[in-house]
Amino acid sequence: MPSPQGRTPHPRTPHPRVKLAVVGGGSTYTPELIDGFARLREVLPLEELVLIDPAADRLELVGGLARRIFAKQGHPGRISWTTDLDAGTDGADAVLLQLRVGGQAARHQDETWPLECGCVGQETTGAGGLAKALRTVPVVLDIAERVRRRNPRAWIVDFTNPVGIVTRALLTHGHRAVGLCNVAIGFQRGFAALLGVSPAEVELEHVGLNHLTWERAVRVAGEDVLPRLLADHGDALAERLRLPRALLDRLGVVPSYYLRYYYQHDAVVRELRNAPSRATEVAALERRLLGMYGDPALDEKPELLARRGGAYYSEAAVALTSSLLRNTGDTQVVNALNHGALPFLPDDAVIEVPATVDSTGATPLPVRPLEPLYAGLVAHVTAYEHLALEAALWGVGGRKPDRAGGRNAVFSALLAHPLIGRADHADRLTDALIAHNREHLPWA
Repeated sequence: MPSPQGRTPHPRTPHPRVKLAVVGGGSTYTPELIDGFARLREVLPLEELVLIDPAADRLELVGGLARRIFAKQGHPGRISWTTDLDAGTDGADAVLLQLRVGGQAARHQDETWPLECGCVGQETTGAGGLAKALRTVPVVLDIAERVRRRNPRAWIVDFTNPVGIVTRALLTHGHRAVGLCNVAIGFQRGFAALLGVSPAEVELEHVGLNHLTWERAVRVAGEDVLPRLLADHGDALAERLRLPRALLDRLGVVPSYYLRYYYQHDAVVRELRNAPSRATEVAALERRLLGMYGDPALDEKPELLARRGGAYYSEAAVALTSSLLRNTGDTQVVNALNHGALPFLPDDAVIEVPATVDSTGATPLPVRPLEPLYAGLVAHVTAYEHLALEAALWGVGGRKPDRAGGRNAVFSALLAHPLIGRADHADRLTDALIAHNREHLPWA
C-alpha cells in the first residue's frame, strides 16, 4: 500500500532474517502466500518459514510445493512443516493465522441452514458468520496464548475470518495482533489497472468494518479520481461487485462485495437457494489443487488457485509483517482498535481503515466524519460484533458454561444483527446454530 502523503516515514529498524510461522499452513491458499514471500524477499527477508497444521497429509503436499517455489525463485530461506504448534511457533518473530475450524464441511453448514429462515447463508456475516466466530475465537485465543508464552514479542497477523471479531478478541486479551483482509489491496490493484497507473500511486479512503467497507475516495497524485472511475468504469465495477450500476451512481462510492448481502439480501437468498454452496465449490477446487500440489514437477502456484480466492493476500501479508518488524511507519489498510477514529464507536471496536503501521502496531489515521447512510450500518454491526464476541467467549476462561446463558448470548447476537433482527427468526436460528455446532460449544 502507498505511504501517506506528507508523513515522514519512521526510521527503519534493521533486523536479522525473520522466522515466520503460518498456522493453517496446510491450506490450499498457502502457495499464494509462498509465492509472495519468494518474490518480495527484499521486503521481508525470511530465514525460516514453518507451516503448521494438524493435517499431516496436506502439509506434505503443500510443504513440498512451497520448497519447490522457493528453489525456483532462488530464495535461500528454509521451509519446514509440523503438526506441533508449540514447536513450530518457538522463536517465531511473527505468526500468521489462516485457519478454518471445522473445515469446508462446517462452512457448508454455515452457508445452508440460515436459508431455511430466509436469511443469507454466508461464512462471515449473518448467522453463518456468528457460527464461524463461535468455533474460531476460542481456538485462536488458545493459539495466541501459547505463542505469547514462548515469544512474548511475537506479532500475530490474523487473516482468519471473521477477521474483525477475531482481531477484537485478540486485542482485548492483550495480544500483539493486527487483522488483515485482502479487500482493500484488491480494490487498489483493480483501480490501478483501470486507471493505467501503478498500484503504489493509488491511495484509498477505505472506511468501515471488516467486510463492511466503502471506498469514499480514490486519490492519484492527491486528486480524487473516484468520480471519473464511476463515470468511465461504472459498468465494470458493478459487474465485479454484482450490484446495480444505478446503485453505485446514487451512492457515489464503491462498496465492498460483502455489502451485497445487505443491499440485495432477498435476491441473494434466492440465488443461494438455487445454487451449490460456495463450500461445495471450494471443496472440489481443493481436491484438484491438492492433486496438482503432489506433482513433483510443479514449482509455481497453479492458475487454478486464483479461483480459490485470496488474491494479493500474500503481498498484503508481506507488507504488514515487514512494517511491524522493521518499524516503517507506512500506511496500510488493516483491522485495528478504533481509539476514537470513528467517534460514534467505542474505542475497543475494531475498524478497517488506513493506519500507520510500525513496531508498536497499527494506529488508525484520522477519518472524515462518516455519512449517516454508512455510520448507521457500521454502528449496528459493531453492536452485533460486541455481542458475538461475548457469545464466543461464553464458557471460555473459567466462566461457568451453562447452556441457558450460552443460548441467550447467541440469541442476543442474532437478534442484534441487521440481517436478522426479528425475534422469531433469531429464535429458530439459535436452535439451528447450536444443533450444527454442538461439538464446538462447551456449554451446549
